[in-house]
Amino acid sequence: MLIYNKLRHMISKISEGINVSVETFYQPDYSNPVNNEFMFAYRITIENNNVFPVKLLRRHWYIYDATGSMKEVEGEGVVGVQPQINGGESYQYISGCNLKTEMGKMYGTYLMENVNNNTQFHAIIPAFEMTVPFKMN
Repeated sequence: MLIYNKLRHMISKISEGINVSVETFYQPDYSNPVNNEFMFAYRITIENNNVFPVKLLRRHWYIYDATGSMKEVEGEGVVGVQPQINGGESYQYISGCNLKTEMGKMYGTYLMENVNNNTQFHAIIPAFEMTVPFKMN
């Protein structure tokens, strides 16, 4: 199920009982348009709708800018941690992305583990856009 709320710039996707919601924010104070540096922050909320606890082991991102160039990022956990999320609970973090253009998008997956039986699965991070506000007019 995919939900997009244009007014809040939030998008959500449920896969394998994990609801991943993303909200984006342009960061003008950390951007330098003259040098083609556009900084965006994003807030991710991961809700575990399963009855079992899960652990977020790894992240895998695909990041595109408006020129079509792609950057792939993979690593352990998120923001330096591998959070465990109990059934019915959620985990939230804020991170950022620097683009060379005024628009771009990101998407990817989290490698999750069912803590009860050690089985691993992927939760989808839905594609979300990052756009400088004046470009949306």
